Amino acid sequence: MPDERYWNDRYLQGHTEWDMRQVSPPLQAYFDQLPDKNIAILIPGCGNAYEAGYLLEKGFTNSTLLDISPVLIDRLREKLPPSPALKLITADFFDHRGGYDLIIEQTFFCALDPAKRPDYVEQMHRLLKPGGRLAGLLFDREFKSHAAPGDAAPVGPPFGGHLDEYKKLLEKKFRIKTLASCYNSIRPRAGTELFLIAHPWPVL
Repeated sequence: MPDERYWNDRYLQGHTEWDMRQVSPPLQAYFDQLPDKNIAILIPGCGNAYEAGYLLEKGFTNSTLLDISPVLIDRLREKLPPSPALKLITADFFDHRGGYDLIIEQTFFCALDPAKRPDYVEQMHRLLKPGGRLAGLLFDREFKSHAAPGDAAPVGPPFGGHLDEYKKLLEKKFRIKTLASCYNSIRPRAGTELFLIAHPWPVL
């Protein structure tokens, strides 16, 4: 299953087919609606961090990027302007500790072994402050091209899924405010993305 070596190799070899080379339009629109630019934001599995660059441009003051790949984090240190508004951390998400007002989901969930999804929900709940939010994008599709002949389930990442299973999984720890099809996805992902906004129980 994907680990630090796996992700280092993907970045070193340039196998980053998921990379849109831009901030995700649904997330950009969401960020533009946030009134408080001092909230503590975490982007786990941050990848090439276009969202973080956009947050910096818009004056957000407290963003943390987290990724398991040291290769990637080193590249981001060179790419992104040094700023007290931005922290870069090389670590396993499941070992991370902290407290955040907003956690952004952007192709991190689909990169995890599906067996880790209950742990993902638990950790997200643990990291969010009371009244915080988990927001972002989930794929509403399967990735059949990743299934090997005779396999009972696809290999990956990415790993797909659908609204009903996400809802069942998240409702154990979150009140779901929004889980619906995106109207403003990039063209290659049109009709295959769900936008999520969820608050950890208990909701204040």
